[in-house]
Amino acid sequence: MSTSPEVNKMKILRLKQVMAITGLARSTLYKYMVTEDFPDQVKLGPRAVGWLEVEVLAWLQSRIEKRA
Repeated sequence: MSTSPEVNKMKILRLKQVMAITGLARSTLYKYMVTEDFPDQVKLGPRAVGWLEVEVLAWLQSRIEKRA
């Protein structure tokens, strides 16, 4: 089975990791997702979700750029 180079670079972050990276609480993350101000989660299984690291970091970068 062959995978593309982009897939090999993808990393899924779980909720605690996203909270640590962004400094946001769980309720705030979900509130931002409802208002479409945060990347959507990826369903990993019946009771597991995660976020693409690249999307979370891009969101964080956009927040940094907005402060200027």
